[in-house]
Amino acid sequence: MRIPRIYTEQPLTPDTTLELGGDTAHYISRVLRMSEGRELELFNGQGGAYRGTLGQVGKKCVTIALGEFLPGDRESPLGIELAIGLSRGERFDTVLQKATELGVKRIVPLLTERTEVKLKGDRLAKKWQHWRQITISACEQCQRNHPPELAELTTLTDYLPLAAGDHKYVLHHRDNQSLAVGDSPPSSAALLVGPEGGLSDIEITAAQGAGFTALTLGPRVLRTETAPLSAISILQYLWGDLQN
Repeated sequence: MRIPRIYTEQPLTPDTTLELGGDTAHYISRVLRMSEGRELELFNGQGGAYRGTLGQVGKKCVTIALGEFLPGDRESPLGIELAIGLSRGERFDTVLQKATELGVKRIVPLLTERTEVKLKGDRLAKKWQHWRQITISACEQCQRNHPPELAELTTLTDYLPLAAGDHKYVLHHRDNQSLAVGDSPPSSAALLVGPEGGLSDIEITAAQGAGFTALTLGPRVLRTETAPLSAISILQYLWGDLQN
């Protein structure tokens, strides 16, 4: 039987009892329908995980007896930073989920010239929490113990001077530059992707001026949710931990 994994921001210590409330308690008791004595794992983003045994189960609160520490993480040796323009509907949610599963270390939501999604104030704060929960849920599923860092929504202009990576790439389907593989693998890479309609020529030129190399993935035009996942997979295969 699969052992559920639960994320919490609380400190975790072996041989202690933990209380979880709110949405987490509801998820355990009403969604997973777990009962007293069931095993589960807990992690808090500090590395490793902990075995746990479910104690009292209520709609608003559950208790968990923490057991042994489970060392080890499933982080890629390649630190990928994904900066991507906001897209409509569930496309951005899909990118967040799959990028987390593929091992991306940092995700930067971007406002670009062709971004059609308008967010600010309370609506932006709620959306950011929604995005954060998507990455956490993806970590629970894929067994990562470190959720990726999710940056605040920023403009492309503000992001470019701060982009971090030994190699930096901007996806550009109107170019013909393929990925150059050198003898020395990088330890980090930044990947810049536009929203629906891609980045404008002015934005691509600005990215290249900031040290980004144009990268084309092939002859077909990929959607905004397909392109970054394809590029991440290639980078992880070449320099990370995806294996054939």
